Formats: sequence, structure tokens, C-alpha cells
Amino acid sequence: MTDAIDDLLDKMTLAEQVQLLSGADFWSVAGPDRLGLGTLRVTDGPNGARGGGSLIGGVTAAAFPVGIALGATWDPDLAHDIGTALAAEVKSKGAHMLLAPTVNLHRSVTNGRNFECYSEDPELTAALAVGYIRGLQSQGIGATIKHFAGNESEIERTTIDSRVDERSLRELYLRPFEDAVKKAGTWGIMSSYNKLNGTYTAENHWLLTKVLRDDWGYDGIVMSDWFGSRSTAPTIDAGLDLEMPGPTRDRGDKVVQAVQDGTVAAETVRRAARNMLRLMDRAGALHDRRDHVETADDRAATRALIRRAGAAGTVMLKNDGLLPLAQGGTVAVIGPNAKVARIMGGGSAQLNPHYSVSPYDALADRLGADALHFAPGCTNHRWEPLMTGRFDVAYRPKDQPDAAPVHTDTMMGSEAFIIPPIGDGTLDPTQAHVTLTGHFTPDDTGLHRVGIAATGPCAVFIDDKLVTDGRTWQKGRTFFEEGCDEVVGDITLTAGQTYSVRIEVTARTGDNLQFTAFRAGIGKPLGDDAIAAAAQVAARADTAVVFVGRSGEWDTEGSDLQDITLPGRQDALVAAVIAANPRTVVVLQTGGPVEMPWASDAPAILQAWYPGQEAGHAITDVLFGDVDPGGRLPQTFPARWADNPTQSQDPEVYPGLDGKVRYEEGLMIGYRHYDRQGIVPLFPFGHGLSYTTFALSDLSATVTDDGASVSVSVTNTGDRAGTTVVQIYVSEDAPQVPRPDKELEGFAKLSLDAGEQRRVTIPLDHRAFAYWDQDGTQWRIDAGQFTIHAGQSATDLTDAVAITLPGWTGAV
Repeated sequence: MTDAIDDLLDKMTLAEQVQLLSGADFWSVAGPDRLGLGTLRVTDGPNGARGGGSLIGGVTAAAFPVGIALGATWDPDLAHDIGTALAAEVKSKGAHMLLAPTVNLHRSVTNGRNFECYSEDPELTAALAVGYIRGLQSQGIGATIKHFAGNESEIERTTIDSRVDERSLRELYLRPFEDAVKKAGTWGIMSSYNKLNGTYTAENHWLLTKVLRDDWGYDGIVMSDWFGSRSTAPTIDAGLDLEMPGPTRDRGDKVVQAVQDGTVAAETVRRAARNMLRLMDRAGALHDRRDHVETADDRAATRALIRRAGAAGTVMLKNDGLLPLAQGGTVAVIGPNAKVARIMGGGSAQLNPHYSVSPYDALADRLGADALHFAPGCTNHRWEPLMTGRFDVAYRPKDQPDAAPVHTDTMMGSEAFIIPPIGDGTLDPTQAHVTLTGHFTPDDTGLHRVGIAATGPCAVFIDDKLVTDGRTWQKGRTFFEEGCDEVVGDITLTAGQTYSVRIEVTARTGDNLQFTAFRAGIGKPLGDDAIAAAAQVAARADTAVVFVGRSGEWDTEGSDLQDITLPGRQDALVAAVIAANPRTVVVLQTGGPVEMPWASDAPAILQAWYPGQEAGHAITDVLFGDVDPGGRLPQTFPARWADNPTQSQDPEVYPGLDGKVRYEEGLMIGYRHYDRQGIVPLFPFGHGLSYTTFALSDLSATVTDDGASVSVSVTNTGDRAGTTVVQIYVSEDAPQVPRPDKELEGFAKLSLDAGEQRRVTIPLDHRAFAYWDQDGTQWRIDAGQFTIHAGQSATDLTDAVAITLPGWTGAV
């Protein structure tokens, strides 16, 4: 196809080549009509394919487990299956490319986007990314691995300067991207918003050209994150092929003029256009001129895969014999996450699911509703519960709030991301005044809290009375740091009485991202009596299952967590239920670690993450032992927030200071940090229990031309089938340069019948033993002895063997 692409380029004018280098609209890139070229369409991922709508509503889509849940499976083959299924989802949305996977590492335990990323470990992350990308692209759908690079926090993430030494970049943060290029052949990479060592990544020639193309041989495209391109010549010269979204801000005529002025070379434009044409050809978009049609493709096979994957990522953290639950008896179903299906995190990864199954609904399907006794106990929302129902919407110019609407519409619920076009497209969303009118009928009498957050001045009126006043607007941590923190007002309402609601939002031009968004909610606070009532319900039941955790309001793009305690009064609720019923299972749904002051008293703890639309079914499958809990922790759970790797007296280390965040810990993230500091975690990296037991034996290692080959026997020593993950760690016995105490370099997930034994062989290449030599700009092994450890978690290493390797250096 190279000759054909060059022929196309020869036929194109400079302006037509430039046309390929920026979006035509929010989700597409259009080829020149004169040459009969088609349109390339992209859609957000990574736990689904949302389509071309906004972040709220739109055509329904399948919701898969989030990144950390997939990370917990430790199963690249399953990641391949998910990538394959997602390709069908992308096609159902009329798109050619998925903006996924997300592979930034879990540097801190409070990153709001940890839920979307796989792991704290680069090798585990890389293996899963390769499986996912290969599955996706095997079906002709392009992957866009992201965010390249240094985006390990959501605090000031559009402008922060991530200061990272090259060795840490090469060994940790770039590793998943490197394998995505070299092993999976990813077609796309998305640059991050932030600066890397002083230069925005979209303008970073060292990153986009020296490392990506010269060192790794990449032949795909690099696109900006949305509104993440800030210049013309610097981005094109650095190697950024595509500015998104459209319409263009810094390309188009500006690039044509830059070529004419000699500040951008014509060959540089041609090279980027060639990359875009190659992508369009690979993804079947080069001559795709079909009308854009999106459908809701709710497949039985996809449902089954999501349910299987949700169980495969569920981690049994603790079990004193209570699990699996027996069929029969009464069950107290307690907690704020019991009747709500927590299926995904927040931000650009969210979508409108075909359906969602809550834990309560799944338990009712299995046991019958009569066997269940429910109590919420407390709330765990970050923002007041969303107002639902129909709202009439009127759009006016913000400088004419009393004029006749230029467009009217309706929406279900009071949350929206408004992206162009509005009506006939003449009104810019950042220049709009938006008014919603609807009704609310409370279920209970008493004090209610009314909250609103928006990207501009806002207010909520009930029966024409101003209840919540956000008109004196101040930037906060909502809507990707473009919105205010929630403003809350109080009002006493009467059950059954219908009240009129009016919500007003005045748009503003964003500081870094250009859109208008808002959400309004209303809720009735719960007090001590709710926890007491939950404890009473638990005491009367044969078994209690408490569903606690967070939601996509907390685990979200655009905002880091403030700490890792369970929100609200959930710790008090869990303690009260355990005290009331010694047969209590705690089911956590979070996007990362939480402190558990009640852990020693809980007979059983499951970590279920956000497992997608089959959430309740997947959790119930594990609770009753229909499937073995297949998950192992992809991130260390510290006993205290203060134990985590980024906890420092220096704010420049985290969360950042004066526009900079310094990765002072270097290589010592995740389990490496806990090893080096001698800190015992609450639950270690790689930890997870089965309903059976396993033993490792006869570990051996042989030096090979490529590195080493490691073999170990694994035996299921229990009385039922189950799963385990054999984990191989490497340490250098007398390192000549500072190195972590050990590093994960290989793993294998196994399912064995009762009594079955299997011998597993895991190859380790040179890179498993090498470090990045910054002086020599190459990979290096210093001759000497290495110890290979085998076990079932980072702290459960039962077998070890030593080998001696000769010196080695390798090019990048």
C-alpha cells in the first residue's frame, strides 16, 4: 500500500495534506472530497465504545470491566478476548478507532484515574496492553494507547510539568508503550496533556520522535488528547500527526502559512499526512464514505464475556471460611452500593450502558426477594444524587439570558456535557445560557440538600425560590478541572408534593478544555439511626453482605482523591454490621486501595472494583462459588494512606507545586517502595485467595542465549478446581547501580482441577535482568549473580534459585 499512499500524496495539494492533520469535528478526520477519500471516526474507550455522543446519554453500549479490574485478572488472553469484543462495539458505533487502552502506572494511591489503568507494575501493564491491542486490531479496529507520557495524576493535569528521570521513564512509565509498539504494533498513540521535563508532550521531540520513532521504530500516528495541542510548528516538528478535536485551532491555514514562511518543512507535513493515510487504510476508513450510523448492539456473547471477566478480576482479600456462601437462609443486603450498580468510573471512559445489574438484583434473582432484607445504612456520594426525570432545556446567548431561545430540547436527568452543535450550530456551547425546567417529588419529608456543579455560574430554584447559589463562580475539581466544586443549599420538602425545579447555567470559555457541562442533584441526609437500623437488619439475618466503596464520582478523570478512607460513614457502618452479625462479608467496589480499620474483624472481604454492566451477577457468581475468585491485586493496598510511595513532606513530589510534580521516588513505586522501606502492606501486590490452595515446587532456571528459562511445578492441593497466578520476580544479588529489591518479570495464570499438577515454563529475556544505563543510553546487564523468586504474591515467595549471567548491553 506504500506506493498507493505516495501516489495519493502526490495528487494532494498542500492544503489537502494539511486537512488530514486535524479533526473535522469532535470525533472525526475527513479526507479531501476531491480525491474521494473517506472519514476516519474515533470513539472513546477503554471499557466500552461510547460513540459520537456526549459523555452523558447517547446510544447505549456494552460496559466492560474497568482497567484496574482487567489488571486484576492477570490474564493477557482475556484482555485479547475483550479487545476482540470491543472491536465489534466500535463498529456498532460507526467508528474505526478506539481511544484505548489507558496504561499509565499507579504511581500514587490517590490518582483519580487509577481505575482506568491496569497496574502499578510496568510488566503486568505491558502484557495486558499487548493482549488488548492485538485483539482489537485483529478485527481491523485501531488502538490508541494513552497517555504518552507522565500523566500519573489528575491534579492540574493539563498544564503540570512531570519531572521524571530517563531511567525511571525507560524502565517504568514508557515500558507499556514500548511493548505496544514493538509487540502489538499499535496503530495509534495519544499524547498526554502535561509537560514532560519542561516541554508539553505534544511538542516533545525527544518523546515523539527520538524515543517513539527512532528508538522503537513506530509507524503509526500520534494524536493529541482533546484540546491538548497548543501550537503549530512545535507540535508538527515534534512528531504530533493529528490535532484533536476539530475544527482546527492551530493547524489548517496556519500550517499552510508556516510552510510558505519556511518555519515548517513541506516534507514534515507530507510525512504526517502519510502516517494518517496509512492509518486510514489500516482501519478501513480510506474510502469509507458511508453515512455515520450508530446502533445499540446488545450481544449475548458480550454479556457472557463481561460477566466472566468481572468474576476473573474479583479479588478475595480475606476468607475465614465464610465463603463461598451456601444456598438458602436469609441474607441482609446492606450498604450504599447494594442497590446501585457501580459499573464504571467517571470521565471520558463513561458511557450509557445497555443495562446494569446491581448486587441486590443479582441476589434477588438467585435467592428470591423474600430471602433478602435491605438497609442502606449510610450514603457514599460525593455529590448529591442526580435529579432524574424529564427536563425541558432552552439555549440562549449568554449575553441575552432573557431573549427568546435559539434552540430548545429535552433531556432525561440534570447532567450534561454540551458539545457542538447546538441546534443549527450558530450558538457556541461556551457562549450559551442554559435553562432547565422540570419537577421533583420527594419520597420523604424533611431537610433535603440541593447541589450543583458546572463549568460556569449556576443556580437552582425550587418553586422559584433560589436554593443553591453558584452564581459567584470559582474553579474547582469537577469536569476535568474546568468546573466548580459542588455548591449545596438546604430546603425542607414534603413527601409526595411536586415541586417545580429550574436550573440555570451560564457558560464560560474554558481555561484549557472547551466545553460546557453541569450536574444538579438532591438528596436527604442519613444519620445515626440509619446505621443502627442496618445493624438490626444484619442481626436478624443468617448472613450479612455489606456493599461499600466509592463510585465514578470519586474515581474519575479530572480529580484526584483527597485520601483513601471510605467516603462518608461507611467504616462505621461496616463495623456496626460485623458487630451485629459475625457472618458478614464485606464487598468493596473502588478504583483502588482503601484503608480498612475493620479488616481484622471481617470474616471475608472481596474487592470487586467496577466490573461492568454484569456487576451484580459477577459478584454473586463469586460469593456462591459458581466460579473461583480469579483476581490478584494489581496494586498494593497500604494499611495507611501515609505509607504510599508518593507520601512526602515535599509537595513538589505530590501533589505538585508551582506547576511541577517531581517523581523523586524514581523506580520505587508500588511494591518496590514497600520492600525498600520495610513497610508491611495491608494486602500486597499480587495477593488474592482461591477457594482452593496451591503449592509451588521444583523451581529451576537455565541460562539461555536470550536470558533465562524458568520452570516451576504448581499443584492444586485442595479439594476443588481453582485458579492461581504464578509470579516470577528477579533480584540482582550485588548490583553495581541502585536497583529495586526485586521486580516482577514474568507470570502465568493457571486453572487446575483438585489434585492436578502442572509444570509451567516462563521465558525471561535479557531485559528481565537489565537496567537502563543513562550514561551509555542503552540497556545493560552487569555480569554477576541473580536470584529468581517464584510465588503467589510479592510477599509470598516460596521458592528461589540463583543463576549467573554474563555482561550484556542492548540497543533500545
